[in-house]
Amino acid sequence: MLEKNALDKIYQYLLIILAFLLPLTVFGANSIIVIIVLLWLFSGNYVAKYNLIVSSRLMIASIIFFLIHLIGLIWTEDLMWGLHIVHKMWYFLLLLPILFTVVKQEYIRYYIFSFLLAILLTEILSYLIWFEIIAPFKNANVFDPTPFMTHVSFNPILAFAIYLVFNEVLFNKKLNKYQLVLLSLFAIAMSFNMFLTLGRAGQVGFFFVIALLIFQYIRYQKIKSILVICLVIPSIFILAYQTSPYFQLRTDNTINALSNGDPRLTFAINSWEIIKENMLLGVGTGDFPVEYKKINSIRSPNTPYATNPHNMYVLVATQLGLLGLMSMFSIFYQQLLFAWRSKNELIKNTGIALPTLFLVLMLGDSYLLGHYTSLLFVFFSSFIYRDFEKN
Repeated sequence: MLEKNALDKIYQYLLIILAFLLPLTVFGANSIIVIIVLLWLFSGNYVAKYNLIVSSRLMIASIIFFLIHLIGLIWTEDLMWGLHIVHKMWYFLLLLPILFTVVKQEYIRYYIFSFLLAILLTEILSYLIWFEIIAPFKNANVFDPTPFMTHVSFNPILAFAIYLVFNEVLFNKKLNKYQLVLLSLFAIAMSFNMFLTLGRAGQVGFFFVIALLIFQYIRYQKIKSILVICLVIPSIFILAYQTSPYFQLRTDNTINALSNGDPRLTFAINSWEIIKENMLLGVGTGDFPVEYKKINSIRSPNTPYATNPHNMYVLVATQLGLLGLMSMFSIFYQQLLFAWRSKNELIKNTGIALPTLFLVLMLGDSYLLGHYTSLLFVFFSSFIYRDFEKN
């Protein structure tokens, strides 16, 4: 059996590697996760681990959210699809509590630095693809240069990385002028890259976290912060619209789709018909596709059939009713409450930014089910919301 200090060191090295692999590779990240889980399971000290987990309201809320999905299998017709959804939710039951027990406060900046180093690599490759210096690979192409993942995941992760770097620039008083310049250039390069790709949800999330950042920086002058937000956000939008044909195209397409009946609006309206009939407990964890197919054939037969309404709130409400929806909201409530009470500026700021970003993103898709975004959410939650002074 490894000594505790040696085991702690191994955990920290693995977590730093996981942070780096998070935006780069599913296989690599999952391989590190398997090692961490196995070490955790065979390292003993279960009572202390259990006590630490149950001492956190966020951990309890996350586990309850998973268990409701598990219980929802009881009244689901499509058990295989239900198990598919449960499989996607396993991070909330297993990984988040495990990571929560092994993270260390003194390594938080190493986790963040490692993650941002990986983002720097993706940025370099993205620009090399965009400038046609290297051939596109995996999901990337010249018109959507998102290496390693699709724009659906790339832009939300990029939005959070932009927030982290700008937060460091604005609030870390220990940075020298060279570090400030380099980090500022990095954040600006990422912001420009945000509008070279086609991920609308991430772009909307970007505007929200920038607005939040301004509010946090000028928090004691609320009127001034609102005025600055009203000046900066439209300016960025207009600049992006005028200089990026990709952003202009996506914006115009979105406006046209909303004017002519966006399928996502149809998904939401049809789903509401299902929700009304199953308000409290929903139709079951796996029955959204089954029930949606029925209602779609009646109300909008010319609209494509969907297995996902591209809205996390609608999906959870349909599957698990008010019970599931309130359980999901409790996770974000506990995050925001913890961050609001924190005296640590980094924890307070990022602890508000993470749930804010996801609350916005989930209007556009089921971002707690995707590998990259759910792992981002779980990994950062494991150390942002741990009370190291108490435990």
